[in-house]
Amino acid sequence: MDFRLLLMSAALLGASLTLSVTDRPAQCKIKWTFGIMCEDVYNRLVRQIKLWQISTRCLYSGEKCSYELVSTSPYLINAAHTSPKTKNVNEIQFLFEQSVLCKVSGESKMITPKDPEVNRTNYCSLQNLMAGSGLVNAEGYTEFSNKWICPGFEIDNCSLSMRIV
Repeated sequence: MDFRLLLMSAALLGASLTLSVTDRPAQCKIKWTFGIMCEDVYNRLVRQIKLWQISTRCLYSGEKCSYELVSTSPYLINAAHTSPKTKNVNEIQFLFEQSVLCKVSGESKMITPKDPEVNRTNYCSLQNLMAGSGLVNAEGYTEFSNKWICPGFEIDNCSLSMRIV
């Protein structure tokens, strides 16, 4: 193979990888396990989303409001969170798997903007629901993620008004 062709291919591959990483929507992925039935986890999350729906209370509730239940099916919850401060929208999804433990995969994606610095709010959109529903105190609760697949995961306190760094 011609050396110039090899270099050109490597440069194009590097450019396409760089573009694909920066063009990705801001997102966060977390896995949780619970020592309780998935049905209970599912019901608590749906109830919390409905409790924190968009309302006039949002003026005083910080980020712990403006959630919308988009759709549900037996093992899936789709929701959205609109920040009252920034008006940024996160698409939220919880996927459930019942085995010996209840396993939940959660994902939050920011629709706009595609700014990695704003990406940190994705973690709090998920974590506020877990904390608000009391699931962080449920039997067998564990959370798995890291700052690479969930920027903002290192935030130790998702307060009423989430930090946007």
